Amino acid sequence: MSDIIQLLPDHVANQIAAGEVVQRPASVVKELIENSIDAGATSITLLLKDAGKTLIQVIDDGKGMSATDARLSFERHATSKIKDAQDLFNLNTKGFRGEALASIAAIAHVELKTKQEDDELGTQIKIEGSEITSQEVVSTAKGTSIAVKNLFFNIPARRNFLKSDTVETRHIVDEFQRVALAHPTISFLLHHNNNEVYHLKKSNLRKRIVAIFGTKMNEKLVPINEQTDIITVNGFVAKPEFAKKKRGEQFFFVNDRFIKSSYLNHAVVNAFEGLLESGSHPSYFLYLEVPPNTIDINIHPTKTEIKFDNEKALYAILRATVKHSLGQYNVAPVLDFDRDATLDTPYDYSKKSNSSVPPITVDPTFNPFKTETNYKEPSNTNSSPKSSTTHSYQSNFKKDTGSWEALYTNTETIEPIQQEQLFESEQETETGKTFQIQKKYLLSSIKSGVVLIHQSLAHQRVLYEEFLENITVKEASSQQLLFPVNISFSSSDIEMIYSIKSDLESAGFMFDEFTKESVVIAGIPTSISESQITLILEQLLDDIKLEVPDSSFSHFDVMAKSFAKSLAIKTGTSLNLKEQENLVNNLFSCKEPNISPFGKPTFKTLALNEIDAIFNK
Repeated sequence: MSDIIQLLPDHVANQIAAGEVVQRPASVVKELIENSIDAGATSITLLLKDAGKTLIQVIDDGKGMSATDARLSFERHATSKIKDAQDLFNLNTKGFRGEALASIAAIAHVELKTKQEDDELGTQIKIEGSEITSQEVVSTAKGTSIAVKNLFFNIPARRNFLKSDTVETRHIVDEFQRVALAHPTISFLLHHNNNEVYHLKKSNLRKRIVAIFGTKMNEKLVPINEQTDIITVNGFVAKPEFAKKKRGEQFFFVNDRFIKSSYLNHAVVNAFEGLLESGSHPSYFLYLEVPPNTIDINIHPTKTEIKFDNEKALYAILRATVKHSLGQYNVAPVLDFDRDATLDTPYDYSKKSNSSVPPITVDPTFNPFKTETNYKEPSNTNSSPKSSTTHSYQSNFKKDTGSWEALYTNTETIEPIQQEQLFESEQETETGKTFQIQKKYLLSSIKSGVVLIHQSLAHQRVLYEEFLENITVKEASSQQLLFPVNISFSSSDIEMIYSIKSDLESAGFMFDEFTKESVVIAGIPTSISESQITLILEQLLDDIKLEVPDSSFSHFDVMAKSFAKSLAIKTGTSLNLKEQENLVNNLFSCKEPNISPFGKPTFKTLALNEIDAIFNK
């Protein structure tokens, strides 16, 4: 029997390995920018075309490479960051595996220009699919310029899995923001399709956060500063009143490296206990400095997960630090309130015990309806006969004006009426066919049994079909705002809103002005209120960041889903009988009443025989 195990060719092995490092254009951006930082760059420029699918170019002023290093850098497991295995436990650089450039060169056209400061001329290398096509001497500036063109040109199936330009751009911006926040002393420039997106100058941390997320962020930040033997914590958290419904601006950095940690996130959220509304998430920018030998970074290809030696201690310190800062800057409520001395009881009065209760006098003859002075109300209503009571108020009715001057009724005459109305209202309730359960579900009777409806998901389906019809079939109606609303967003969010401006206008929005940090809205769809504008746009941006298909109809579909999710009644909302019946009727008038816009079932039917089976077990 012949041997069946064989070594894969280098170009095939490189393409397979590239799948771990390069998942999308944002992965290339992350690796290249981190290489520039490791090279000691003070200024980094990122140029993009077509969301990085056509071009990703990173230009830096770092120390550059020699001709030999430039060629060797594209070999797998070739790196200048570490020399032996022990260095993995004392990492001070972003990269260390020596896989990034080799993986990128295996699936793209790469052009590298680099020059060291003491050299007169630099080196240019061109690579296509791991094959070096040319190497020559060129005149170039100090530092390195690397251009990655036609990503996944030799793996068309992988290229087809990429999302739309909007989504891929968003992922690139996320990676760019993470690196820029970690290194405020480095200047960054980002251009996409010849448009400047970010121009970040050298600054401190607070200014860098404001430059990325807008000037409105400055008033939201609460400083964090704590130094212990095992960890140093610096950064900012946002005030509780600026918490968001979605997890957006949450950044952890360990030794200037962005990481994701649900464990540390729980510590921060726990510090906000009692200060946040249900379902809200705090924003934070926290920088942790720990000894390199107490962490392990080499557990995931993206290097965004870290293993700590003493997680429990870090959790306690982080929670206490955030809680202390919230109290120190008067963000959290305290019990030591300032008193108004003028409201205190004087000391000489406090010991007096001879105070008497003030007398209360009641006029039993007072009648607010009485207009004639000669009319006198009976002093004892309980002893007066029923007939005299009837005569009493009948005698005060003026036939010429048709009005009552005095209305006097015995309690005995009111009681039967109240009881009768009470029984009537109960009877009407019992005849209703819809009931609300725990302010979450609606129970409605049908001929074959009962139907249990999830009120929030059902309302999402109703609103979704209504919005989709208004956007695509009918001409969306818009209401002009008396005072235009100015809403602040980050630069990347503003660019995203501008990219779907025409679609939003088709939905009924009207825009007055776009700036780098805000958008002025002059009109909104008639189906939403002014107070819901910010919530709806934030929800829409979050949904677009997740996925936006390329077809225009699907663009509208995402908008309709987002609007429905934002405006649907939430669990815990009490509905009266009329609202319950309207929701049920509207749901079963929909084209697809059985599922929500997000594929979840909206109702469940229980036939009579199924109910009988429950009790006949």
